[in-house]
Amino acid sequence: MLLIAQNHLQLIVEVAIMLFVVWVFALNLIPLSLSVVTFLSLFIMGGFTLIFGADIALLVISSSQAEFTHPFGPIALLGTVAALASLKVMKESGVDIRPLRRFVILFLAGITIFGGLMHRSFLLLWLIGLFFGYLMISKSFREKSVFTARRIMMFLGAAGVGFVLLEIIARVSGMTIFSPLLRLGRIEQYSLSSIKTVLHNIQLIGHSADASYWGAEGTAFAEGYITLPMQLVLFFGLPFPMFFGILVNQKDTIDYMLPGIFGYGFDFGILGLVGLMLFVVGTIVIGFKVLKKYREKREKNNKKYLGREVLLTGALASFCAQSLIGLFIFNRSINGMALLTFIFVGTLILANVVTLKTRS
Repeated sequence: MLLIAQNHLQLIVEVAIMLFVVWVFALNLIPLSLSVVTFLSLFIMGGFTLIFGADIALLVISSSQAEFTHPFGPIALLGTVAALASLKVMKESGVDIRPLRRFVILFLAGITIFGGLMHRSFLLLWLIGLFFGYLMISKSFREKSVFTARRIMMFLGAAGVGFVLLEIIARVSGMTIFSPLLRLGRIEQYSLSSIKTVLHNIQLIGHSADASYWGAEGTAFAEGYITLPMQLVLFFGLPFPMFFGILVNQKDTIDYMLPGIFGYGFDFGILGLVGLMLFVVGTIVIGFKVLKKYREKREKNNKKYLGREVLLTGALASFCAQSLIGLFIFNRSINGMALLTFIFVGTLILANVVTLKTRS
């Protein structure tokens, strides 16, 4: 009975532990060579280029979309940065990377265009993640940063042009979903009242019962504002409070256009928020320390860890970007299915510690 989760938070922690154990076994039993990781990275990039492209096509044709960018954007980012890191390793080894580079650039452009059209939050996650990825790759190979003042200005200019083009497309086509100005208006409309709700009702553990949708029947803690995918909860038959159908509007008070620090703080309390921050900071610090160890082994001509180094580089870039967006900009980027992705990538990073120790 002790292993059966009693609320959403316990389920999240238990799933994280299970994924960590699975990653430890996978990284120690599966021979992740550089060629294997490169193939998997290209497969991920190509797959999500098709998925995001199909999602946009459905939006244009039938005004129906699955919005895969929220839950799977970080995985696409992981694969992309890992592919870029693989190209760098192969180039340093004297391999002709031009054929592979064409595919990487093609998929990179496809994911950027299709994902950016679907969600501006994904585009922000994507650009920040690529920025982190390039910085890590440059540092790992002791190169000068690819980011100069001129390139940064060009990037900002391109972002401004993209903003204007999206607004033009939205107005010409009549599809307001593409409008950045509409998104900004929604942030103002929904976020301010939600922030007030959180600040007035947050407690050390959970929130004030008066602010709970469930009222006297609620627990005022882990009530489903922050949760793993609903299908996963239903699969295990767990009797947790969940926001079905029209009740999702009630969940949006916390989830919609609100930074994750407020969403997690409201549902789990101040202590829950502190726990989340410790997990994020700890995972990033540990990840960079392991990445440094991998780099040192590569520089000593030890090629055993090349695949893991590349995979860890992609995972760190993805985790850092998702953490930044989810915690400080958009709660939905680390909630629901996106929360499962967040745990998936985070536990992949932490599992490298066990792998490194067992193979040293």
